[in-house]
Amino acid sequence: MTAKLYQAPSDCPVCGDALITTRLGCRGCGSELAGEFGHCDFCALDERESELLRVFLASRGNLREVEKHLGVSYPTARARFTVLLTKLGLAGEAEPAVMTRDQVLSEVAAGALSPEEAAELLAGLA
Repeated sequence: MTAKLYQAPSDCPVCGDALITTRLGCRGCGSELAGEFGHCDFCALDERESELLRVFLASRGNLREVEKHLGVSYPTARARFTVLLTKLGLAGEAEPAVMTRDQVLSEVAAGALSPEEAAELLAGLA
């Protein structure tokens, strides 16, 4: 029986700063390494964001396929991907808004967007 692996938090619950990895261990022999280790941007993704990235990669970057797989509209798929790129620091130049305020609210009401994603998108519309 294998132990369930949990996703490590990426932000400090006390002050909100980014957490760093300071200890690594081997399940096989019990060895441990202590120090300050590099950050993994992809490790900070939540389950929903990881799924979006997996679907995007599996569809070879075709957002129409992402839209179909996730069961959301094309603007929602594109908006989610823009939020993901922003979180990974890959957004580059600010893109024009892909959804209107009413579209964002409609997608939240339909359950296609989370309130957090909607807040980020609405902030970008201001």
